[in-house]
Order: sequence, then C-alpha cells, then structure tokens
Amino acid sequence: MPGTPRAGIIPVTPFQQNCTLIWSDETKVGAVVDPGGDLDRIVAAIAAQGITIEKILLTHGHIDHAGGADELRERLAVPIEGPHEADRYLLDSLPATGANYGLEGARAVTPDRWLADGDLVTVGELAFDILHAPGHSPGSVVFVSRDARFALVGDVVFKGSVGRTDLPGGSHDQLIRAIKEKVLPLGDDIAFIPGHGPTSTLGEERLTNPFLQD
Repeated sequence: MPGTPRAGIIPVTPFQQNCTLIWSDETKVGAVVDPGGDLDRIVAAIAAQGITIEKILLTHGHIDHAGGADELRERLAVPIEGPHEADRYLLDSLPATGANYGLEGARAVTPDRWLADGDLVTVGELAFDILHAPGHSPGSVVFVSRDARFALVGDVVFKGSVGRTDLPGGSHDQLIRAIKEKVLPLGDDIAFIPGHGPTSTLGEERLTNPFLQD
C-alpha cells in the first residue's frame, strides 16, 4: 500500500518561495522540494518533524527554487532529482543570478538525475509521476501523486494566476498549453502546492483562474 503523504511549507528567500517538505506519515522518510535558500530554517524544520530526508527534488532552475540545492545536498548527503535538462543553463548560472538579486551563496548545481515526461520519482513509500510542463522555464516539471490526489507544481500554476513568462526561456503560449493539456486533465480533485502563495485545487483553477478561461 502506498504511504500517506504529509507536507509542510517553509517560505524561503525574499521571494517567499514555498520550499516544501514531503514525507510519508508511516515511515517519516521524505524529500525537500525546491530549497531556494535559508537552509538553516529548512534543516530545523526537518528536525522538528523528525523526518529522514532521502532526496532533494527540483521543479525548475530559478534562483528562488534551486539556489540552495547544491549546499543542502552536501549537508544532507542526499541526491538531487529534477528538473528537466532543458533548465541546465539556469542551474549553471545560479551564482551569477544570485549576485544579480543580492542572494549570497548560490551555487551552480547539476542534479544526480534529470527528469523527463513520464518518469517516476519515489520518496520512501510515496510515488510521483513526472509531467514536463515548460513555459515558465523550459525545464519545469510537475510532481503528481495520483494515489493521494496531490501535486507539487512549482511556478507552473498558482491560485488565481500562472507562472510569469517574461524571463529568458519563457513562453506564455507554451505554459498555457502545458497547463490545459497536461495538468488540468489530472482531475479537479487534485490539490496542489505552488511555488508561491496559497494552495488550491485544479478544479478551482479550471473554473476561476482568469488565465485559464477560453
């Protein structure tokens, strides 16, 4: 039987990015999703929950999501999985991007595993299907637990909005197509944690998100 997933959100960096701890209630084995920075806060939250971290997951390569990933990998001695390799250039340029935004200590990072559409990622007893959903960035991915009806969507879609597409490599048309053709068909009952702001469900966004209305 699949484990029961639990999630805890830790807003990090001046961008208030939703770094997320995801773990199985039964085994307390979990992952850190998008450790953009503020690593001491992340490590403290891991300890407070009594979780054993098995891996780090990245939804995409922007500084507020991936800026702390390489250092956290070193501190926890765990592998990094994701995003899609199309975001390699973003991950390679994290030190320069961090300097531009005044975020010290960002390191370039090469994941231990790049993810592609249709891949499966396991975290202890939990299993996540991977959707490649470009548009906000070329290599953005969505992690979907079909058993738990739950997704981690990065900056693909938000409550009432969608990811910005004015950054290098962004495409609004590509993003909307990915949301409508890949993400929304997962089902209205899917609850999701976005990269910023409050949680929502795909059904609520399908009905009310102004960017997703025909």
